[in-house]
Amino acid sequence: MALQTIKWGILGPGWISSKFAADLAYAEGAELVAVGGRNLEKAESFAKRFNIPRAYGSVEELAQDAEIDIVYVGTLHPIHKENVLALLRAGKAVICEKPFTMNAAEAKEIIDVAREKQVFLMEAMWTRFLPPILKVKEWLAADKIGEVRLVKADFGFDIGWAPESRLLDPALGGGALLDAGIYPVSFASLIYGTAPAKIMSSARLGQTGVDEQFSLLFEYEGGRTAALNGAVQLGMVSDAYIYGTKGYIHVPNFLFGKSATLHAKDAEPESFVDDRKAEGYAFEAEEAMKALREGRLESSAIPLDETLAIMNTLDTIRKQWGLRYPADE
Repeated sequence: MALQTIKWGILGPGWISSKFAADLAYAEGAELVAVGGRNLEKAESFAKRFNIPRAYGSVEELAQDAEIDIVYVGTLHPIHKENVLALLRAGKAVICEKPFTMNAAEAKEIIDVAREKQVFLMEAMWTRFLPPILKVKEWLAADKIGEVRLVKADFGFDIGWAPESRLLDPALGGGALLDAGIYPVSFASLIYGTAPAKIMSSARLGQTGVDEQFSLLFEYEGGRTAALNGAVQLGMVSDAYIYGTKGYIHVPNFLFGKSATLHAKDAEPESFVDDRKAEGYAFEAEEAMKALREGRLESSAIPLDETLAIMNTLDTIRKQWGLRYPADE
């Protein structure tokens, strides 16, 4: 029996949206019907590249396309809130790229509107839906490494000195925490299932005023911890480790999640390798479509309350550094 076709729109014809569009071809029952952006010419070029029937020069036009069931938002961080609100108020389901918003206040505002309008909304944290990460959750649920006591996760890269880049521009939500740090922070949230009770942090704030690298230490009930690092001016090995009382799990390059290895005490290592052809964005699309077909308003894999809790954690960290964005004013 064929799946009900879900018709997609994309807002923001940039790099991350191109990744999503290419992967959507691997998601069963998905049809990409429209793309929109602030620049019609760019939207038309994107549409031509991916054989998308319609292109629009504004979020308002995209939101009024009656054929669209759900929209992927891949715009710049500071305009996520206004973009998502426009779509939700038009009755469109939305998955919004990370970081969900600039701060927790913005996140709460759009979550409240989604719930009021009874429209599906999800943070597009694609790593959560990758098969190796699902295998990690399966191992943990089966108590393969006992009680988790320590999570280590890093994600860092070096863009060089590029003050004109959005990654170093405070007006565009630049800095390592929101762009890179969201991955290890969300990973720790996934593993522990709760927000940290105590947060300690340190950051290097660069010439443009944003964090170029950071280190975080989260403490949870019972002395469990997470040690997380990120950077946009420092090349790092971006692996994750989960240490338990009966062994540990290693996820190489965890946010791209191609494999995971279980090292349980007194047992041979057990590896899971994913040979997917797609990069991995199709899985979050399939999760959203499954929710729509079932009439659910959010994903159980990344509930809106967890997304809000993560944004509160990021706010707390930035407050420790004295790092504020225009959206915080």
